[in-house]
Amino acid sequence: MQDTKIAILGLGLIGAAWAALFVHHGAQVAAWDPEAAAREGLADRMATPLRQLEQITGQPARGRLTVTGDLAAALDGAALIQENAPESIPLKQALYAQIEALTEATTIASSASALCWTDLAPSLRDPAQLITAHPFNPPHLVPLVESYGTDPARLNGAEAIYRAAGRVPVRLTKPATGHIANRLASALWREAVHLVAEGIADVPAVDAALVHGPGLRWSVMGAHMAYHLGGGPGGMAAYLDHLGPSQERRWADLGTPSLTPGVRAALTAGIAAEADGRDIPTLEHTRDAALIAVLRARTSSGHL
Repeated sequence: MQDTKIAILGLGLIGAAWAALFVHHGAQVAAWDPEAAAREGLADRMATPLRQLEQITGQPARGRLTVTGDLAAALDGAALIQENAPESIPLKQALYAQIEALTEATTIASSASALCWTDLAPSLRDPAQLITAHPFNPPHLVPLVESYGTDPARLNGAEAIYRAAGRVPVRLTKPATGHIANRLASALWREAVHLVAEGIADVPAVDAALVHGPGLRWSVMGAHMAYHLGGGPGGMAAYLDHLGPSQERRWADLGTPSLTPGVRAALTAGIAAEADGRDIPTLEHTRDAALIAVLRARTSSGHL
């Protein structure tokens, strides 16, 4: 990745993390935002991610950052355009029109989380120029990047850049709302909310059960592989033969809660009890420190 130019468009939380990640790994990052305040505050927002990346790798940042309000200058010579505009179809499509007026060769990789490729690409003269490349927050720490596009060469090129930055690209074979990880997270949280709404357990108990049970296992192994091992010597086939019916009974009993005022109040009160007076910055620091420790452990074990 040394000396590869990457254009970062949109300098909010996600854009700042992408910029820090690519700068750390040696890229020449051109960061653009239409808002002067976003450009001026970028260095401050990148400081913590850069420090954390140095903690993980033991290496200082090797790249260079240029911040500009000139979109043409940001795009000139870029190998990849990482777009992080707000989750608005008209706003993103207006930005794509500006990009297309300046370059039609460079791949546009959208960090969109709630929007699909099919929501965004039709406005481009060449829809294949766009891929979705959704990171998981915080993107400088969590390695996942979920990608989709119709041009394999563009996908291959973008994924090579992400791998050079220590990311783990996962490719969708067709677009889906929420991609892969957010769909899985939403399904799990739906049941977590159901457990609270039905009085089966409170918020701290649900979170503790996840963190100290399946969450620990999922940090090193996916759901399918975990059930494969749950089948013993016979693996997945044995699990499905012997425990498939019990799995279907659990599926049938899963809830579909509504976020009524009562449920909202229970969730808000429950998370206040779990936070126990810790504010958001303190909780973020605790999360990030734990993620760094987990990433180090995974790296030392050869998992990454």
